[in-house]
Amino acid sequence: MSAWVLPDHIADVLPSEARHIEELRRELLDTARAYGYELVMPPLLEHLESLLTGTGEALDLQTFKLVDQLSGRMLGLRADTTPQVARIDAHLLNRQGVTRLCYCGPVLHTRPDRPHATREPLQFGAEIYGHAGQEADLEALQLALDCLKAAQVRELTVDMADARIVRSLLEGIDLAPPLLAQVHAALATKDASALAALTRDFPKASREGLAALVSLYGDAKVLAEAEKYLPAVPAVREALTNLKWLASHVEGAATSFDLADLRGYAYYSGARFAVYTPGASDALVRGGRYDEVGAVFGRNRPAVGFSLDLKELVGVAARRPLRAAIRAPWGGDGAAGTELRAAISALRGRGETVVCALPGHDSEVDEFQCDRALTQQAGRWVVTSL
Repeated sequence: MSAWVLPDHIADVLPSEARHIEELRRELLDTARAYGYELVMPPLLEHLESLLTGTGEALDLQTFKLVDQLSGRMLGLRADTTPQVARIDAHLLNRQGVTRLCYCGPVLHTRPDRPHATREPLQFGAEIYGHAGQEADLEALQLALDCLKAAQVRELTVDMADARIVRSLLEGIDLAPPLLAQVHAALATKDASALAALTRDFPKASREGLAALVSLYGDAKVLAEAEKYLPAVPAVREALTNLKWLASHVEGAATSFDLADLRGYAYYSGARFAVYTPGASDALVRGGRYDEVGAVFGRNRPAVGFSLDLKELVGVAARRPLRAAIRAPWGGDGAAGTELRAAISALRGRGETVVCALPGHDSEVDEFQCDRALTQQAGRWVVTSL
């Protein structure tokens, strides 16, 4: 095998796409900052017990593990940034009121989460800690939509669910982890026959409620149907009421519901959302409430947020035009070269892109749209149109 062949589902990002990704990164961080979110930069690797505490088996299986040559302890390369941000909120900031944090950096997955996906997503996310009310859920969701709008992604649909519904239907049932995973999988794939077989020994209310979930997806009518067919327990009623309120406040996107949706990591504890657009193979954004994520760090604060992969987003975001640039000759020696370099420096100081054509390569300018040239006229360097 050639030394330069990369591992499966790992790829270089070449100039044009890298430029677009960086432009999106800046736009999304600026959008989050406009909401009052502060940027944090967690490390790429941590002690394994800190990185995986409380996150569930799915994240454990997605995490690359290695031995620290300094301490001999096991380390993990992060597969998701949310647990790290929860640690920062709990132990480093330790604020009493509301804390808004955002981040953008690579994560690594042992396996792609779907066909043709990268194992090295560039994860952007935003999280708000310290407020248990629906207002924080709405803020996170609206920020996610505004980030997609900043990326010029149109025709957005928000699909909503609530983790408390399935949890309530399973409450009091002693399930081994493998069986629980099978029930979740049957719900996610809407496999009614498999779900019936798995739940045949469950209490009647739980069995019938889970069976009803398989068909509870679609528009707002789903919530009315859910009130008819799901058990009238407080957690379920509260979840349905909250979903109805959230949907009524969404701006700039269509809404739908899938009450059996359990995709994502196990730390979600309340309302969940996924944002879709035509042309994307899966949800562009996933997020929701995860009040329990900080408990393992000794500070169980209300929390809600979302994340997305910039490498996936770039595939559906509108292309930005190339930034207009100025082509300049190579400076050379002597007074003339000094004057030319001073003119180039002044232009760059004003924010212009100036590409110097090296000797013998006058026509080789890639990636930049040179619509002007720096030329010498009457002993002065001036910018002229091409």
